[in-house]
Amino acid sequence: MCALGVVIFCSTMYRGASLSVLMFSQVFSMQLFWVDAVKMTFVLIGACMGALGLMILTVGFLATGATRSKVYKGWGSRVTGRLSCAIFMGITYILQIAWLLMFCCLVVVTFVFTVFWKMCENPRVASLQDPIDLTQFYFLFPAGTRQEHMKVEGESNVKAFCKDYVEKAEIMFILATVSAVLVILSLIHYLMCLSANYAHIRNQEKFLQFQDLQMLNDGDMLSAKDRF
Repeated sequence: MCALGVVIFCSTMYRGASLSVLMFSQVFSMQLFWVDAVKMTFVLIGACMGALGLMILTVGFLATGATRSKVYKGWGSRVTGRLSCAIFMGITYILQIAWLLMFCCLVVVTFVFTVFWKMCENPRVASLQDPIDLTQFYFLFPAGTRQEHMKVEGESNVKAFCKDYVEKAEIMFILATVSAVLVILSLIHYLMCLSANYAHIRNQEKFLQFQDLQMLNDGDMLSAKDRF
């Protein structure tokens, strides 16, 4: 779930950011240089989340089922296992908060592009009787942008804005929002599994002591029966 969500998120956000840059460049004649840094950030997020997911998955394999009894036999290995589970629990908790914030931002972005698309579906805009007025979205434009530059006029500009950029970008941001939900669910599963593994490793020593005591008792009973 985590790998699938991260792959979809990075690919769709990269494509959505590229479409947004082209939209501002072709329709509004504005250059947004900071978007390139954002696109590289998505690539780094994908690499870091992929590596972290593999590490947590490895810890989960080592601390689950019969493997736990073989790996965490000694006192030192049990302490290391508990420490690794605790560290990854903290990292996963922080990532959970970060992805929740990312999900909230994506909801806002998706809502804005949905509003853009609804404006494009206006019959008066489709018939080129009215321009697409984006002055209420002034915060999306650089400071000092004049109001007449926040309006989309002309058949070619309206077609490029609606069909070429807004429609495709909206789909990308919707998919990115769904993938963020998938990553959040996977992180919840991570926390559940790591918490359970931490408790099992902590109780492993008591279980081994009880098992040894049971074997000693069984051995004493058998020796007493043989003597009888």
